[in-house]
Amino acid sequence: MLHHDDDLLVVDKPSGLLSVPGKAQHHADCLEARVKAAFSDALLVHRLDLDTSGIMVFAMNRAAQRHLGLQFERRHIEKRYIARVSGRLVTQTGQIDLPLICDWPNRPLQKVDWDLGKASQTRFKVLSHEANATRLALFPKTGRSHQLRVHCLAIGHPILGDSFYAPPDVLALADRLQLHAETLSLYHPTGGARLHLTAAVPF
Repeated sequence: MLHHDDDLLVVDKPSGLLSVPGKAQHHADCLEARVKAAFSDALLVHRLDLDTSGIMVFAMNRAAQRHLGLQFERRHIEKRYIARVSGRLVTQTGQIDLPLICDWPNRPLQKVDWDLGKASQTRFKVLSHEANATRLALFPKTGRSHQLRVHCLAIGHPILGDSFYAPPDVLALADRLQLHAETLSLYHPTGGARLHLTAAVPF
């Protein structure tokens, strides 16, 4: 647990754990169920992919849930992800602006589609270089499904350990998806103070 008060519960989701239960019985274990077992009033606000780790926020009452939902909708929430991607990204900073849509024959995969895709923007900053990888800070402006994974793939630098989008050699470079929701800032539902939250990067 990273933070808890009358309105908010903030936790660090591990990679490999569903945010919400899946349809199959063996997918019943999830972060939402574990949180509710300890905090019965907790209400889901947003999700992370199964393989993505990091900060997730729950509301502790309906008013806080509505307040937080509007912040996400109006893009008042600021998020920073850390990723390790394949290859050496030469450009130090930039923005990826590629519209995304579900690839229905291959769902849940997403793809770039200039005609039907929804606007999707991600700002990036190079943090460091490795022998065969680059560590990035990613700042999503929008929150499309698999946005960071598809955007990195589209610029030729898939995320290490990505079982959906990375080619076999890049998948083999890490034992988990190298994507982590490191920081999140929001307005507190009571009083409006800006709250900055951090979950340590596990890779």
